Amino acid sequence: QVQVVQSGGGLVQVGDSLRLNCTVSLDNFFDYNMGWFRQTPGKEREFVAAISRGRGATVYADAVKGRFTISRDNTKNTVYLDMATLKPEDTAVYYCGASGGHGYRNTWDYHYWGQGTQVTVSS
Repeated sequence: QVQVVQSGGGLVQVGDSLRLNCTVSLDNFFDYNMGWFRQTPGKEREFVAAISRGRGATVYADAVKGRFTISRDNTKNTVYLDMATLKPEDTAVYYCGASGGHGYRNTWDYHYWGQGTQVTVSS
């Protein structure tokens, strides 16, 4: 059974930085697109960022572009989300996902999900 384990997150102040980690127990982790999504109460899970298999191309939601950075270390089966200049509207539960197909922007593109981690940005 594939395990997706997230770590990081917590309570920070406006303008602070934070790193989220996500480790996946896949032998062929390098063959998966990886993504981060976030969700607030009563809302749909929304796309934040993704990084492709292979050359590691990245894509970001407009709301986080220039502030968040997604990266991956295939030797550690881990994907990271570095968040900077955090804002109150970044407060959400963040989820890591692994996509074995070609898509990356929608929740249905993803085959495996992490347990979610809370990020709270206090003003």
